[in-house]
Amino acid sequence: MALKVAFQMDPIGSVNIDADSSFRIALEAQSRGHRLFYYTPDRLAFVEGRVTARGCWIELRREKGNHVSFGDETEVDLSEFDVVWLRQDPPFDMGYITTTHLLEMIRPGTLVVNDPFWVRNFPEKLLVLRFPDLTPPTAIARDLATIRAFKERHGDIILKPLYGNGGAGVFRLDGNDRNLSSLYELFTSMSREPMIVQKFLPAVAQGDKRVILVDGEPVGAINRVPQAGETRSNMHVGGRPEKIGLSARDLEICRRIGPTLRDHGQIFVGIDVIGDWLTEINVTSPTGIQELERFDGTNAAEKIWQAIEAKRAG
Repeated sequence: MALKVAFQMDPIGSVNIDADSSFRIALEAQSRGHRLFYYTPDRLAFVEGRVTARGCWIELRREKGNHVSFGDETEVDLSEFDVVWLRQDPPFDMGYITTTHLLEMIRPGTLVVNDPFWVRNFPEKLLVLRFPDLTPPTAIARDLATIRAFKERHGDIILKPLYGNGGAGVFRLDGNDRNLSSLYELFTSMSREPMIVQKFLPAVAQGDKRVILVDGEPVGAINRVPQAGETRSNMHVGGRPEKIGLSARDLEICRRIGPTLRDHGQIFVGIDVIGDWLTEINVTSPTGIQELERFDGTNAAEKIWQAIEAKRAG
């Protein structure tokens, strides 16, 4: 069953072909006989009742420096595609949110992955709030008194932007730190959004586990270990990926959240687990499938396409 597939993503010419999940998903699609169209989010438009994109048909290969060939630039009607992938990286700003509104208009005739309505309504750091017994103590606030009281209760905390990504703007404030007010002033001068604070989990020194779920089912995990002296484990900031299995607690967390993800069209999801605690549910542009494939031989991209093809066949 050959499908017409469009990828809305960041510039494909500059991706790391050994790490980028979008590239691996697209390469798997091509190997299965699907046709690939590529465009960047700024080329998405609504024009007189049609949702259009200006981009190129592409062919991929796993050759560094020569991994993509582009056809001629053309405008397409996205409602004529079988599948559209929403794969640009955050920031989760109004530009990102607008793309979810536009892509929502081509459903249900076109399958958008992940479902844009619920991507918009399931931000990474907010969806976890539906499962308070699975998460460390957490607060979301813009009020300094609320944040200060949380710190007084828990002593050692993590403060970060609510809609940040890739480990940017993440600060650890331990019991001896005196920078809360200064950081609060910095955050509020840059954004009108609330902040998120969580109790610091010392287990992060052993790693921040990324668990991959496909259509609500766990398919494997990788561990991301922070550099010495670093709190953040994100691979964007130097975290080291390692092979790791799924624990009983990981499987329990997945059993709890899996039905919510599956029922709301979140086909490819990456959750973050530190120790026994769920810290984020990543639905916008999760990563980690290439590392999982190298460590365990698990082809998550194949499982993702099996789920998509089943939905299209149904």
